[in-house]
Amino acid sequence: MGTKGWCLLFCLVLSGAADTAERQWRAVDVVLDCFLVEEGKHHGGFVSDKNAVKALLVLRQVPVLDDGSLEGFTDFQVGTLAKDSPLVTFEASVNLVQIPHAKALLHADCSEKEVTCEISHYFLQARQEATVETKTWFITNMQVSGGGPSVSIVMKTLGDAENRAVLPPTLDLPLGPQGTVLTTVAFQVTTHTPSLNFLLGSSASLNCSFSMAPGLDLTRVEWRLQHKGHGQLVYSWTTGQGQAKRQGATLDPEQLLMAGDASLNLPSLTLKDEGAYICQITTSLFQAQQIIKLHVQASPKVRLSLVKKALAPTLICNIAGYYPLDVTVTWTREELGGAPVPVSDTSFSSLRQSPEGTYSISSFLKAEPGPAGATYTCQVTHISLEEPIKTSTWVAPPEQRTMPFGVLFASSIFLLALLYLGLQRWQATSSKVCQDSKASWVAPLLPQSKKKE
Repeated sequence: MGTKGWCLLFCLVLSGAADTAERQWRAVDVVLDCFLVEEGKHHGGFVSDKNAVKALLVLRQVPVLDDGSLEGFTDFQVGTLAKDSPLVTFEASVNLVQIPHAKALLHADCSEKEVTCEISHYFLQARQEATVETKTWFITNMQVSGGGPSVSIVMKTLGDAENRAVLPPTLDLPLGPQGTVLTTVAFQVTTHTPSLNFLLGSSASLNCSFSMAPGLDLTRVEWRLQHKGHGQLVYSWTTGQGQAKRQGATLDPEQLLMAGDASLNLPSLTLKDEGAYICQITTSLFQAQQIIKLHVQASPKVRLSLVKKALAPTLICNIAGYYPLDVTVTWTREELGGAPVPVSDTSFSSLRQSPEGTYSISSFLKAEPGPAGATYTCQVTHISLEEPIKTSTWVAPPEQRTMPFGVLFASSIFLLALLYLGLQRWQATSSKVCQDSKASWVAPLLPQSKKKE
């Protein structure tokens, strides 16, 4: 039976499980389809070389919290593998190290998710004893799709090689009695949040945890930020002393030593905090890491205004203070008793960016409300929003918009008429006064004869 058969069997068991079963821990085998990379040997992380062969990884007897869904689930049997099964099978004991999120790995197929699994050779950080060199070491990186947990484990082979001739010579792997590579897990580094979204100004906690076999010592924890080709140290811990390079960055030393929790806390996020954070854990023998992508977002503020109300009404939808850049603006027009109709005849201002890095833009629309008026709605969609922002305004019909102008025109005519009549009356009065005044000046100058006449 291949891995798909095992997954199908497990899903059938899940569907018939009792919901009321008592929750308890149970040891189960976790079987994963992987790739074994033979070139590009490295000290940790995924490699870029494509020279790989199919492999099968069996994590033996991993403790999983059982809610009743594991009833009837059987352990993996090497003899049941089909002829078209992967060329190499790794059996890994987890007696020395905890495997967190094993349930997510176990349920991935039934949850319609995939697990990316890659195995490659691993070089030790330090050579302790000559006996160490007789072992072969591997690192396995497992990633659950859809934002699921990411787990990296370091495995060492058990005993000396018993059979190296069964597999192609290029693999050169030590095989056990059943033709599998027997290993034990000695170290693991995990994050259950490989990708995070936080709002600007909020606080973030970047999860990173580890577990190591007895006899190993924790020597260093390092958090680094990579963004747009630039890297910088954010926080480091070495032999009991922590140092923050980013203001406010903290790591709980008690949780680090007692629970293997190396999570990083970042308060008051800015756009400069965005990027890929590398959590690197170093022990006396091993080094492994996890990458957490932090996305900082800012929600837009939307304001709708109406200008040029009298002649050509224009609507302005101002979208301010958003990040990242991509934003969608749509308009609709709705008449009384009708349905919203999309409007496409819009224009945009140039993009503006604030000193802190957020963006702003304005959308313009010439309104044509019709004889009954219409309601216009500006809708803004952005990744930071759970649902779009909508803001609306009613635009009056042309008759109502021109009424104030008509009233003003009529008032102006009336005032001009009053002014004209007043001027005419003043001129008439002024003419009579002038005539009377002229007569009073001319009379004394006339001769007596003229006066008698």
